[in-house]
Amino acid sequence: MSTLFVLTLTGVAFTLLVLRLVVPGLPVKRFTRRLTPLDLGLTVVGVLGLILHCASMFFRPVVAAIPGSGGVISQINSMGTASMIWYTVPALLVLVGLRRQHWVALIFLAGSLLAVGITMYNGTALSTHLDTIFTAGVMIAATVFLLSAPPWHREPTPVIASN
Repeated sequence: MSTLFVLTLTGVAFTLLVLRLVVPGLPVKRFTRRLTPLDLGLTVVGVLGLILHCASMFFRPVVAAIPGSGGVISQINSMGTASMIWYTVPALLVLVGLRRQHWVALIFLAGSLLAVGITMYNGTALSTHLDTIFTAGVMIAATVFLLSAPPWHREPTPVIASN
C-alpha cells in the first residue's frame, strides 16, 4: 500500500463528504436513517480499528510510534488467529454501527468487508487485496456520507395544510 493509495482513498471519501454538504438532495430522505450516538460510536471505533489493522500491516513505523503498540503490530502481522480477530471485530463494529442503514448498502458493505478478509488471509495477490480495501473504504464512506444522518440531526415537523 502506498501513500498515493491512502491519499486517493481519502480523496474519494472527502469528495463524498463534500457532495453531501453541497448537493441539496443528499442524503435522499427516502433512504436516510439517523444514527444513534451508540451507532456513531460503534462505527467510529470500528473504522479506527480497521485503520489500525491496515496501518500495522502497511505502515508499521507509523503505528510503532504509538507507545505500547509493538505487541498489537506483531499480532496483526502474524496473520494468525489474533490477526483475524483484530480485523473481524472492527469490521463487525462497523456493520453493527451502520445496521439501521438501507439493507442494500449493508449487503454491499458486508460483502466488501468479507472480500477484504478473504483476500487478506488466503494468499490472494496484493493488488486484488488493495482493490478490496479500496472498495470497502468507499462503501463505508458512501454509507456514512450519503445515507445516514448524524445523531444530532432532527427531521423538521411536517407542515399539515389546513382547509
